[in-house]
Amino acid sequence: MNDPKIVLVTGCGKGGIGFEYCKAFAEHNCHVIATDIPSRVDDMAELKESLDDKIETFGLDVSSDESVHSTITDVIAKHGRIDILINNAGIGSTGPLAELPLDVIRKAWEINSLGQLRMVQSVVPHMASRRQGTIVNIGSVVGKAATPWAGSYCASKAYVHAMSHSLRVELRPFGINVVLVMPGSIKSNLGRANTEKLQGVHDWKIYKDFKEAIAERARASQGPKATDAAVFAREVAKRVLRAKPSKLVTLGHMTGLFALLSASPLWVRDLFFSRRFGLNKKV
Repeated sequence: MNDPKIVLVTGCGKGGIGFEYCKAFAEHNCHVIATDIPSRVDDMAELKESLDDKIETFGLDVSSDESVHSTITDVIAKHGRIDILINNAGIGSTGPLAELPLDVIRKAWEINSLGQLRMVQSVVPHMASRRQGTIVNIGSVVGKAATPWAGSYCASKAYVHAMSHSLRVELRPFGINVVLVMPGSIKSNLGRANTEKLQGVHDWKIYKDFKEAIAERARASQGPKATDAAVFAREVAKRVLRAKPSKLVTLGHMTGLFALLSASPLWVRDLFFSRRFGLNKKV
């Protein structure tokens, strides 16, 4: 009964929130399986060096059926169980929906949305057989109040919200908890990654006059008031590890603003976002 919980976390490269989730759960004496795409396994080296007895690293691509199945099978074979799954892997997808290439949108959905469901479908049979387990899906406040210039990303997170609400009820008979986390503005490498993707990649045509506004949206979550990722991860871990885990965790800078926007009349939301992201002008 006192064995450490086995926690599998996806998207654990250094500089991301997943990296901090690993440390936060390890601080609670959990045994953490830190995963990221095979080409980024070296980014997790610091985790293994500092917490070698509590953290293992695996290469895992959430967009690959084979990779997901293989990793889940290997972890269960080695440890006998997976107690908690943290579905954290995700990428940004910035640009106007009318011009953003469908290949870019497909990649974001394959990782942000189907990647989470792929992990769920792989781990649920094991958890159901044991009649226990916790699945933590990472959404976003923008999944409730979508912003301009990031419609693809916002929609992928709205999918995670809907999926989580359905799973929470569907998995209850099997003793499996489902926790939906909706971060606000959390300090991570997401803004830098979004900005790098924009540089020299997309030559906007009808939106060429909005280039700077689009770039501003790419880095909008990484302002000086963004919540520290380590602080955020520790609070999430604490709530997930409760005897009765929280069903919904909303934390971080700007969560209050987005709660207000999601409850506001559409004209208020449209006016706010139009002014914030340079869409209050005619071209």
